[in-house]
Amino acid sequence: MSSVPFGVARLDSILDGGAPPGSVVLLAGESGAGAREFLYTSAAMNGLGRTDEELFDLYYGDLPGDGEIPPEVHYLSFTAGEEALTREMEYTLAEEVVDAAVEGIEFRDLSPEFFQLSPVPREWYEGETTTIEDLGEHGRYDDVLTAFGDYLTDHAAGNVVCIDSVTDLVSAASDDMEWSDIAMVMKGLKKAATRWQGLILVLVNADALSDREFGTLMDAAGGTLQFTWESGGSKRARTMFVREFRGVLSRLEAENIVRFETEVHDGGFDISDVRKIR
Repeated sequence: MSSVPFGVARLDSILDGGAPPGSVVLLAGESGAGAREFLYTSAAMNGLGRTDEELFDLYYGDLPGDGEIPPEVHYLSFTAGEEALTREMEYTLAEEVVDAAVEGIEFRDLSPEFFQLSPVPREWYEGETTTIEDLGEHGRYDDVLTAFGDYLTDHAAGNVVCIDSVTDLVSAASDDMEWSDIAMVMKGLKKAATRWQGLILVLVNADALSDREFGTLMDAAGGTLQFTWESGGSKRARTMFVREFRGVLSRLEAENIVRFETEVHDGGFDISDVRKIR
């Protein structure tokens, strides 16, 4: 079966194409250490592979091994819409890359479902003033987990799906949505992904989770890429290591790879060096 590219050229090359189909991969790390940039790059490069072959070749290159660009890329956010996400992507990748890539990305803004039971004014997340008529229609929204699940059921099969981010769900846990509900949805996602045979990337800020919550999410994912800051002298460097990943970790261990040094440039998130056991 064809691998699903992460969209990070050197990582895909090391893995001979990308992730095994049916993978749910947790992108976890410290703030600013590279997890979000990895997610943006994955969405953009997989989208670019369908919309602009010339730019794709310039910024990514040839697909390695048995990697194959998926038919569709879907980006789900609980707190932001396409305009805000596109602007954020331009802080990570070259503007020409983002402009071409977004044509191949389907964005789903779950803000209405996420904020509907919160004290946040509706015009803050819908961009319009609440009226009496709007209040009468307020019940039209599904709860956020139901809307999230329904969207994945309709669009995840065979595709790349970027989820931004589980941290938002954890922060919203309350009487209406408990942590156990979030954990159960993630476990169900892992089971369904095996049938969907695509790649699901789940962003989470590890600083916002307890050790128990983080462990539960790791258990519910097929793989975990962890992003950290390392200090050496007067400089700080972003690094990434594979915490767990069935079908991938054994390959890295066979090559004695223990950690990746990373960087962010016009082509987005990339690997600058590989640390091995000497």
